[in-house]
Amino acid sequence: MKYLMMIKVRENFQRADVPQALMDAMGTLVTDGMKRGVILDTAGLQPTSAGFRVRLEGGAITVTDGPFVETKEVIGGYALVQAGSHAEARTFAREFMELHRVHWPAFAGECEVRPLESPE
Repeated sequence: MKYLMMIKVRENFQRADVPQALMDAMGTLVTDGMKRGVILDTAGLQPTSAGFRVRLEGGAITVTDGPFVETKEVIGGYALVQAGSHAEARTFAREFMELHRVHWPAFAGECEVRPLESPE
């Protein structure tokens, strides 16, 4: 089953704050995960100032350019993973967050993991 891991961080997160040790460890995790077929795709996201939102409400469509000042937490990155079970997906997400705990103790954030809908 495919799962989407969404990495939530504070809006004021700065990529420059990320320790090189974490970047190296993440590079190893991602490379290994792709070789094993666990990670299908992954990327960091640019700040909300580079994005926009399109909302449909009450029959009207509105477009709002970022940054989104009312937002405290944003999705800072994602990984699309292939796991045989919820337990496997949970283990991978914990491994990902463990790298942050070890290599960047000041990091605060969360990893939301949700299974993708399947056609069957």
